[in-house]
Amino acid sequence: METVDAARPSAEPTFRTATEADVPGLVALIESAYRGDSSRAGWTTEADILGGQRTDPEGVAAVVSDESGRMLVVELGGELVACCQLEHRGDHAYFGMFAVRPELQGAGLGKVIIAEAERWVRAEWSVREMRMTVISAREELIAWYERRGYARTGEMSPFPYGDERFGIPRRAGLEFELLVKPLV
Repeated sequence: METVDAARPSAEPTFRTATEADVPGLVALIESAYRGDSSRAGWTTEADILGGQRTDPEGVAAVVSDESGRMLVVELGGELVACCQLEHRGDHAYFGMFAVRPELQGAGLGKVIIAEAERWVRAEWSVREMRMTVISAREELIAWYERRGYARTGEMSPFPYGDERFGIPRRAGLEFELLVKPLV
């Protein structure tokens, strides 16, 4: 299998819906993008604010099998390089579990993926709004989403302290902020 060059991806990204067989690769991808030393190769790392796991096979399998959504898999040259969760929530869609292989971050792939996710939820679910939650301490990440048209709402929800399935906080005061984008 051809290895994807971080500087020059050799193919256009292809998108498909994840299957149960993708779960191990998706867990590894998500963990590599957010936690541990491997995540430091990209700019989306949470390693300085959270230790432990970002997700687990059970959590990813639940998203993959959820009838109200889909896990979008992104491949370059046949290799899994990114993913995102899309969940239909009535009048809007939720965007989550977004991960891009760390060495490919910063090359524009994320913009392509989020645009495809927005196109897909408009076409398939006829929703007119995308929502997501982001750890409010992640100012650089929030700024990236703002450049894509997402607005901070100021609506906060608590980080699940004490539930190690979501990571081990390295600081107090973590919370999630709701970001929203109209899809017109």
